[in-house]
Amino acid sequence: MKEILKNALNNSYSYQEYREIVVDLLQEGKTSGAIQTEALVNYSRLNETRMHRLDKTIIIDDAIISKLKAIQSSYIWLVIAEGWCGDAAQLLPIFHKMSEVSDHIDLKIVFRDDNEDLMNLFLTNGNKSIPKLIILDKNSLEIIADWGPRPISAIELVLNYKEKFGVIDDSIKAELQMWYLHDKGLSTQKEILELLKGS
Repeated sequence: MKEILKNALNNSYSYQEYREIVVDLLQEGKTSGAIQTEALVNYSRLNETRMHRLDKTIIIDDAIISKLKAIQSSYIWLVIAEGWCGDAAQLLPIFHKMSEVSDHIDLKIVFRDDNEDLMNLFLTNGNKSIPKLIILDKNSLEIIADWGPRPISAIELVLNYKEKFGVIDDSIKAELQMWYLHDKGLSTQKEILELLKGS
């Protein structure tokens, strides 16, 4: 386990580096990951626009800022993502803004398909769902918690739709994006803070 984590950290990128890699790939008409399709490239392009907007508009709640500033332990927030993933595009800017508040949080991002061993340790119901946030003690690399691929209310929204209609289609994807828009990142901030409380 520790070897897998160390290898992943050696293959990790800062938020800025991750953004630059995705943009460079888009300029070549590609997306990140093992599978290259026009649809995935289009998702990646849409996500780049979305992240650019969220970088400017996401606000960390004042109460959460106070709690983040009070953190004493040092953490690595290791995130598994891909450029084409809509949830990653919504959540990475939040992780980034939260990590900027505290000197004790070091945000690192890895690409899922380049880190299969790591992804296989953090499956969701047997699936390689992303993004996945893994909170590590910076010194020992002990796993404090993991979170993802989306906030609880958003998970329920998707599950209820799938139960009713039997598919994940464009309609629920649009509904999910509206959920993120109205939530403004608050559910994510609160849920992650709860994980840190337990450490």
